Amino acid sequence: MNERHKAFADYYIETQNGTESYKMAYPKCKKDATARVNASKLLTNPNIKEYIKERMDSKESARIASQDEVLEFLTQVIRGEVKDQLGLETPVKERNKAAELLGKRYGLWVDKLDVNAVVAPVFVDDIQGKNDG
Repeated sequence: MNERHKAFADYYIETQNGTESYKMAYPKCKKDATARVNASKLLTNPNIKEYIKERMDSKESARIASQDEVLEFLTQVIRGEVKDQLGLETPVKERNKAAELLGKRYGLWVDKLDVNAVVAPVFVDDIQGKNDG
């Protein structure tokens, strides 16, 4: 992958617009139609696709908390290891909420309904026919 391809991919990650990304990476290209066709070709290039995927995955992992991070944070709140903006301990209300969320995650608080009742159908013969009186 050459430098222009890399620049195109980086612009594409920012803008999510192939035509604009192509025009930024290749400033001599003035026609939208040409930029659109060439951008489409570049976006199907396996090396460029892989580069874009790797960059997006790394950005996502840096910006979005993982499940483990969330569980660790909730545990720290429960233990009072997290302080508020003023440096005060986590209030009991917040600790209880964190405990409730962790409990839900591990299925500790499951509402169960007893659904074992079986009702047998009752047939009522209330239609009079020839043989009935």
